[in-house]
Amino acid sequence: MSNGLHFRPTRAEIDSTALRHNAEVARQHAADCRLLGVIKADGYGHSAEHVAQAISDSVDAFAVAFIDEALRLRDAGFLQPIVLLEGCFSAAELPICAHYDLQPVVHQQHQLDAIVAARLVKPIAVWLKCDTGMHRLGLPPDQIPAARAQLDTSANVASVTLMSHFANADVSHHFLNDHQREVFAQVCAETAPTEALSVANTAALLSSTIDVGTGSNRWCRTGIMLFGVDPTDQPTQVRLQPAMRLVTEVIALREINQGERVGYGSRWQAQRNSRIATLAIGYADGYPRHAPNGTPIWLNGQRVPLAGTVSMDMLTVDVTELECVNVGDEAELWGPNLAVNEVAEAVGTISYELLCRVSSRVPRHFK
Repeated sequence: MSNGLHFRPTRAEIDSTALRHNAEVARQHAADCRLLGVIKADGYGHSAEHVAQAISDSVDAFAVAFIDEALRLRDAGFLQPIVLLEGCFSAAELPICAHYDLQPVVHQQHQLDAIVAARLVKPIAVWLKCDTGMHRLGLPPDQIPAARAQLDTSANVASVTLMSHFANADVSHHFLNDHQREVFAQVCAETAPTEALSVANTAALLSSTIDVGTGSNRWCRTGIMLFGVDPTDQPTQVRLQPAMRLVTEVIALREINQGERVGYGSRWQAQRNSRIATLAIGYADGYPRHAPNGTPIWLNGQRVPLAGTVSMDMLTVDVTELECVNVGDEAELWGPNLAVNEVAEAVGTISYELLCRVSSRVPRHFK
């Protein structure tokens, strides 16, 4: 908006103190491992630049999904190493990696071949990904020794970090966790027993059931934890602080009779004479349209239920149980009073999606 003015009451409040606190908790859990702060998807919807500034003292490097996200951080003046988790999509990106100290993940043979064939002003650090069972990215375990040898003999490669990714670290005692750890340990023993390694994500870092090892040659990756969310199925006693508070205001109130319906599709029907509040937020702001009736929203000190289909710019809640509610009252969609994990469970998704999908038309207010 012109001059940076925002008149609509909807906003996402981003708490720098919470970000710093959570990063320090991750630092403590990583012990003597190096820590990679994952701030892809615009810092999980929190503003990558703002998150990078807040956590820079607690992490050893940043990670993003692809080179565009990395260059945005470089343009903002951040000098820390940056890992590209999806690697390079074309050989044309490799000279840029060399110039800006970007570290691509290699998960396909064609990426490896491109690095070896490139003409670079200086060698680059490379992360070699092994597919230990997630089957999304990575070379098969039996191809890692040859890939490692190819990288080790290339003048374009400054260092190699061997990595993998747990598919079920958020589920305690999942049988595939042990399988993946054993596969990775075997690959490491055959390929790089003393070299830099990375296997732990946030869930693995927090889970006492997954031994990810320690030592300065180990890297731990942390993403969602930075934003105050524990992704494990058995939440730990770690005291994380929510970094985002998504808020709006009541813009209308109305009384309806028993049997009347609310919203598109008329899917909510009043079981009694009811009072309905309309809030200035909708699916164009990132609040999920598929949220079912009853999804909780925090208003005037208590939870109130969503009533009716979420519209593009608005949603409606049943405030019949509230003693007092007025136009202009503030509502919290998630934050310190209503955990984003609880909202995610109610709408059938995960906290990652809710945070990332908060749209650009919702201004971020940094505290």
